[in-house]
Amino acid sequence: MAEKAFEPTGMMGPQIFGLPVDRETLFSNHKKIYKKRTEKRQRKLIVKLPFLKPILKKGEKILLVSTGYSPIASLAQYATGFLFVYLKRSLFVFTNHRIFHVPTTPNYKYKNSIAQIHYAGCQSISLKGGTLVVQYAKFGKLEKFKAIAFSERKKIRALLKGKPLSGTKTQLGERFHLCPQCIRPLSTGKYFCESCQLKFKNKIVAYIIAILFPGGGYFYTRHYLIGLLNALVEIFLLAYIAVTLQDVLNKIEGSMRYLAVLGAVYLAVKIVSVIHSTHFINEFIPRKKQIQANPAAAKPRPENQNQMAEDSEKK
Repeated sequence: MAEKAFEPTGMMGPQIFGLPVDRETLFSNHKKIYKKRTEKRQRKLIVKLPFLKPILKKGEKILLVSTGYSPIASLAQYATGFLFVYLKRSLFVFTNHRIFHVPTTPNYKYKNSIAQIHYAGCQSISLKGGTLVVQYAKFGKLEKFKAIAFSERKKIRALLKGKPLSGTKTQLGERFHLCPQCIRPLSTGKYFCESCQLKFKNKIVAYIIAILFPGGGYFYTRHYLIGLLNALVEIFLLAYIAVTLQDVLNKIEGSMRYLAVLGAVYLAVKIVSVIHSTHFINEFIPRKKQIQANPAAAKPRPENQNQMAEDSEKK
């Protein structure tokens, strides 16, 4: 038997924490039956989303929130190992128009990084096991978002069945990040927002710092705990290498072999830190820690560009 749902009244009825929601969908299971545990679970996640207020468009409503992981290159994933869970946690917000992909800290705190996937820009979206598989219209690119919350999987499948995918081959035909300050789309490979000039962490700088300083790349991308652990490991290895090198100079038997092994281990640790650091840059990490969303900060686009953007979203 379904639990009795709370019926909202007044102007604030369609909102939770100031965010527009479809309560009937948000608090129900995949069969559209209200469940108290579903409401409790969704409220626990939606309280982490106040930053979405200026991003949601008129008429857009939140239908479901789930946890999961950001996509990661195979090399970076292989290098990460068990730290994959710690490093790539994300929130996924399904609305009636798009899916927001929000990279977060391990406790699901917003990091001023947000991307979006428009249903209209996808050839297909499916949930295979616990993996959300999205094929975009642009170049047929495929992305996989793993470990979608088990409790939300049936509901996500039900939601996706009701979303017509047009496969629009425009700007919408791929996942792209939004500027956390002016909410305009960001360009891959550019480390600043072309609309409000907000600056982001640079991949070249991350690469150099990761090579020169123990744990430097992690600290640069604000992964402080793993940066500290990495720094301790690198410093320990460097100290051990220095001692072993002294043994080599003193011609102690077997010391050359130990030096080669230590050098190989140190190189492997350094390569992993470089791979991770440069990979995190793809999430568009602002140089400033505190960002206040302000859509008005964006420079007005020419009228013809505004019209083209509106036409593409209507398709």
